[in-house]
Amino acid sequence: MTTAIYPGSFDPITHGHTGIIISGLRCFDRVIVAVLNNEQKKPLFSVEERIEMIGEALPEIGADMSRVELDSFDGLLVDYAKRRGAGVILRGLRAVADFEYELQMANMNRHLNEEVETVFIMANDAYFYVASNLVKEVTRLGGDVSSLVPPSVDRRLRAKLGV
Repeated sequence: MTTAIYPGSFDPITHGHTGIIISGLRCFDRVIVAVLNNEQKKPLFSVEERIEMIGEALPEIGADMSRVELDSFDGLLVDYAKRRGAGVILRGLRAVADFEYELQMANMNRHLNEEVETVFIMANDAYFYVASNLVKEVTRLGGDVSSLVPPSVDRRLRAKLGV
């Protein structure tokens, strides 16, 4: 059984993220969606809220939840992968700018643990420009992001920002 970890901040999860998860489920037996606990990023939502949102959003888009696990982690991703018995780190790519950063991270992770592979999946072209920070900013300014995030996320985002 091949387990992949899809790590991220997911603050909040978008259709770009959910597309990567669906693609990951086509490639791997199990996907652990691991929310990074990094308070330095000053997230809008707590780790617990992000996990709840992911748990609500994935069934809305038809994900096979019997093959998805939701978790959180801090520290080195390769250490977390080893603890969880995962041999694959799943990462999404949107644009060329993502590639340079992701390549650096993949090579550092390989340096730290040669037994963990990084697999890149291209984001759906309909969402390649979508980033959580952009979604939050547009919502904060009164814009409509309902086509970019699952319905439950849109509701929570508007409620959290008071719009």
